[in-house]
Amino acid sequence: MRDPIINVKNHCPMTPRLPKAGETIHGSKFFIGFGGKGANQCIQAARLGAKTAMVCKVGQDSFGNDYKENFRKNNVSTDFVAQTEAAATGAASIIVNSEGQNAIVIVSGANLLLDSDDLAKAAAAIGAAKVMVCQLEILPDISLEALKVARARGVKTIFNPAPAIASLDPQFFSYSDIFCCNETEAEILSGVPVGGSADAGKAGLVLLGRGCRTVIVTLGGEGCVIVSQEEPTPRHIPSRKVTAVDTTGAGDSFVGALAFYIAHHPHLNMEEMVKRSNYIASVSVQAAGTQASYPSRKDLPQDLF
Repeated sequence: MRDPIINVKNHCPMTPRLPKAGETIHGSKFFIGFGGKGANQCIQAARLGAKTAMVCKVGQDSFGNDYKENFRKNNVSTDFVAQTEAAATGAASIIVNSEGQNAIVIVSGANLLLDSDDLAKAAAAIGAAKVMVCQLEILPDISLEALKVARARGVKTIFNPAPAIASLDPQFFSYSDIFCCNETEAEILSGVPVGGSADAGKAGLVLLGRGCRTVIVTLGGEGCVIVSQEEPTPRHIPSRKVTAVDTTGAGDSFVGALAFYIAHHPHLNMEEMVKRSNYIASVSVQAAGTQASYPSRKDLPQDLF
């Protein structure tokens, strides 16, 4: 079976509410955990049973060493996890309020040193994959190059344009089989204000018109909206209602689950894949942390598989 290739540490205080600019407030809990969008997506797919590998770069520091060991513990290949002395391992600071909402600041560090030579070393593995997922926590040019490598080899591509940049190269749309963004990213990229599922459909159609095959706009607890070249009428796929403890990384859980279903259950239609991915993401928000909250296959209803 071919592998899906999915591409840091999070420092997380919990507070009653998110602070205003210049304000200092008391928090109730602080912890350090593993994160990063690509890593999160990769590990969620692995926990569902996918054979996965990560293509990234970390620092030659304790965080980088721990990062690689965390992949190994989660059965993720580290063959293409390079270490460098030129920069520290990337990190994110996340503040979570009592309602589970968050604010995040990312320092990319070694992520920005991933280059074409690193990608070339992984090219054979990418070509042997069923799915490749890219984000924007590395240089956009390298993400775009990876998408082109995958497309040239007939590999399904999922592009998660996060963190979003308004000046995104138009080629990202044409090289993405699935363009998956949240409502904020959809608004930045399309120019359409997104306040609900109807707006998400409008934004999705704008993005679809730029060359994507399928666009998914995730809406947190409201599920997501799908539009595609085959079915351009927007479809709202609601998510089940749960009490959120921490929403950090829920979108990554969704993307990782979606990659798993595309690789392992290609007979399912996109709407069914999205429904199941929504369910898995809804499980993740009911526990604190990012990867720590991601469910494994054995902990989920087996009719999902």
